[in-house]
Amino acid sequence: MQVLRIFGWSLAVTVVGIAVAGVIGGPQTAALVAILAVLEISLSFDNAVINATILGRMNEFWQKIFLTVGVLIAVFGMRLLFPIVIVAVTAHLGPLEVFDLALNNPDEYAARLADAHPSIAAFGGIFLFMIFLDFMFDPERDIQWLRWLEEPLRKAGRLDVLSVVVGLVALLVVAEAFSDDHTQQVLSAGVAGLATYLGVRGLGEFFEARGVGADTEEDGAESDGVGAGAGSTGGANAVVLAAGKAAFFLFLYLEVLDASFSFDGVVGAFAITQKIFVIAAGLGIGAMYIRSLTVYLVRRGTLQEYVYLEHGAHYAIGALAVILAISIETEVPEIITGLVGVGFIAVALVTSIRNRDRQRAAGAGGQDGDPDARSGEVVAARS
Repeated sequence: MQVLRIFGWSLAVTVVGIAVAGVIGGPQTAALVAILAVLEISLSFDNAVINATILGRMNEFWQKIFLTVGVLIAVFGMRLLFPIVIVAVTAHLGPLEVFDLALNNPDEYAARLADAHPSIAAFGGIFLFMIFLDFMFDPERDIQWLRWLEEPLRKAGRLDVLSVVVGLVALLVVAEAFSDDHTQQVLSAGVAGLATYLGVRGLGEFFEARGVGADTEEDGAESDGVGAGAGSTGGANAVVLAAGKAAFFLFLYLEVLDASFSFDGVVGAFAITQKIFVIAAGLGIGAMYIRSLTVYLVRRGTLQEYVYLEHGAHYAIGALAVILAISIETEVPEIITGLVGVGFIAVALVTSIRNRDRQRAAGAGGQDGDPDARSGEVVAARS
């Protein structure tokens, strides 16, 4: 019943969306909507895992906002309006002109969107790469998946600015070595993506750390305020959930994160069809499933049980950032992008299950050993 409640709206929208597409455009249009929905889910599965780590720090009110207002932003904002804005900015056209182009000349609209791809890839790529770097350089992260790689990076992360330095160097390398005649375009969009990441993430952590707004805004928050911070790994009873301004900026961060993940799906969708409303419908259905899956992971405590899922998702994010950089000049098939993300998640899930089973076996056998290992932290770090 809990699964049905969480995925109920997604299932209902799927049925209605495909049915309406079939009535308006026929069986072929309905099939295109279904294919695009599957494409979005396969490309964004790792997005759900990352979203769950952030959503789990927000109170129930803001989780509902994520499922209502957030869905509207994701479906109509990122899958319909955002590509129009991108084309308008890069092609120096008015939004109404671009919208008319999308309706009446979809081939030209798709070509203009393809011309904007270097900017899209640079913006989304650096944003995702910074998420990956901040995770790898987090000095407070106890659980490690690939210890031989993650432990040196964790120690290096004691230098606070290291992720920004590495991100900027990576952007310069991509702009100079892999962008051909799009160097200026890539640099400008990349700096904008980096600034967006630092601004939204920084404001969220600022308010979360200080508890600003937790007691002053009537949004259903508990009286004791905001979350335990970005590095909090405590159990459900130990975590104080974010509210007020802290939760608002976490919400903004989630929406920008979703935008970065949606770039490859939106661009890839034009290889399937040039009809903008068909694309919005298909990708919108997929986005709803990703949000439902995010809530499912939070409500079931999946990330606490399968401790390496978050790691696998961040490695998938790092891989997607690299794929976006490569795609500036070289076309990368969407199936590769999707399989890379799903592959990292699958391997992380398998190793998480093995780690959980080892802990249960050790506990059931009453073996003497490091008490920290039985708590899961040392076992996870050494696996």
